[in-house]
Order: sequence, then structure tokens, then C-alpha cells
Amino acid sequence: MGTLEYMAASSSAPKRVTDDLVTADAVTADLVELIGTLVSRHYKEYEQAASGQGLTTAQARVLDLLSREPMPMRHIAQQVNCEPSNITGLVDRLEARGLVERRPDPADRRVKLAAPTAEGVRMARGVQGNLGFARGAIASLTDDERVALRRLLAKMMLDGDVTA
Repeated sequence: MGTLEYMAASSSAPKRVTDDLVTADAVTADLVELIGTLVSRHYKEYEQAASGQGLTTAQARVLDLLSREPMPMRHIAQQVNCEPSNITGLVDRLEARGLVERRPDPADRRVKLAAPTAEGVRMARGVQGNLGFARGAIASLTDDERVALRRLLAKMMLDGDVTA
């Protein structure tokens, strides 16, 4: 069928929607469903991996961020999209366990950076190392597919950021 016709309830004139548009909408719906399923599966696995290290998912996320680079509380809060006061509590608990330390920022000694200890880095790596599904799914892609996926996901994040 070349063109689908729909009758508008308030009009006797048909509205025409091409097969391409219907197909595009179906693909978009499939993509939304697949992304939701992927995120859900990743979150569940991340929660299990964090728990295996004796961490909450929030603690594991903060340790993961800090293992990439030390940062001030407000930057952590921006990265995880939560209130700075929540981050202060998380960092306090991680610090009490010897996983994070606060240190002066060399660029501005008035600012304190949260930084992982060697044990904190070890735990963050332990969480990442137990994400089998994500690692396996990504490893099954070719180099070109991984580069394309990274580019597309980054584009989606930029295009979907209504605060930018």
C-alpha cells in the first residue's frame, strides 16, 4: 500500500500519512523501547556490581567519577544531577570508609577536591569489572560500530539536553 489514509473525525477530507512516516515512527518507538530496556538492564547490573563491592549505586557512581579525576562537590552534583548537600553526605560516608579524601585544589586552595584513595580506585574498578553485559555487548561491536555508537550517543545527549 503506497499511502495510508486516515479520516479526521471533524472533517470528511482524508489526512494522508506516507508509509515512510509510519515506518519512521515505528523505528522511533522501537528505539525508545530498546534504550529503555538497555538502561534498565544496565542499572540492574550496576546495582548488583556496586553491591558486590559493598557500595550503593550512588556511592559507586561517585567513586567512578572521582577515579577519572578529582573534583569539587558541586561538579560531582552536576554530573550525577543531584543536590550538592546529598553529595556531601555521600562523600562523608565514602571518606569514613577510607575510599575518598578531601584535598585542596592546586588551582584554588579555597576549594576542596574529593579524590579517591587507592582503595577507592580499586573498588571503582571492581564495579566496572563486573559489568559483564555492558562490556560484552560493546565488545561484540566492531571498532567502527563502537566509534559510531559513541558519536550517536554523544549527539543524542547534546540534542536532548534542554538545559544547554
